[in-house]
Amino acid sequence: MSAELYTAENAPEGARPLLEAVQKKMGGFLPNLYRQMAGVPGVLDTYLMLSDRFGGTSFTPAEQQLVLLTASVRNGCVYCVAAHSSGARMAKLDKGAINAIRDGAAIEDARLQALRSFTEAAIASRGKVEEAALSEFTSHGFTRDQAAEVLIGISMKALSNTYARMFGTPLDELLQAMAWEGNDRV
Repeated sequence: MSAELYTAENAPEGARPLLEAVQKKMGGFLPNLYRQMAGVPGVLDTYLMLSDRFGGTSFTPAEQQLVLLTASVRNGCVYCVAAHSSGARMAKLDKGAINAIRDGAAIEDARLQALRSFTEAAIASRGKVEEAALSEFTSHGFTRDQAAEVLIGISMKALSNTYARMFGTPLDELLQAMAWEGNDRV
């Protein structure tokens, strides 16, 4: 199943201003995921709203990208793993951490590994995170409020990962260097 790749010029009426704003914010680049989502303006608007809200959390940009990349790997989304690998590099997340997440290896930095582990636990348990996992998370300087903020990132990725897999979002040429073979382990 695939969906059309729209532009700001030919997208449905409700999506045009959204695509124009993204294109302006991203220096002219318009990701294929957004171009596809534009076919249903409410989907694109919801995704952009979640992205904006997650960007306003107490996590650093690198930590935000870690959550988004972790969720994308966990959900097996080839498109989003490439996009957030690139985003993580731009946010200056350690290259070793990026590769560890992509490869399913442990991250050397204990704090970053705690954030990753908590994100994975929240996804795997569908929110029924064991108290031990929450204690491990908070023992690395994170708060219970931040545990709730992780859910915004997970929600954002539930939408985009599922969408990209369902509709086969093609990888943008700009993201080819970050291509990921994927997994269907889960």
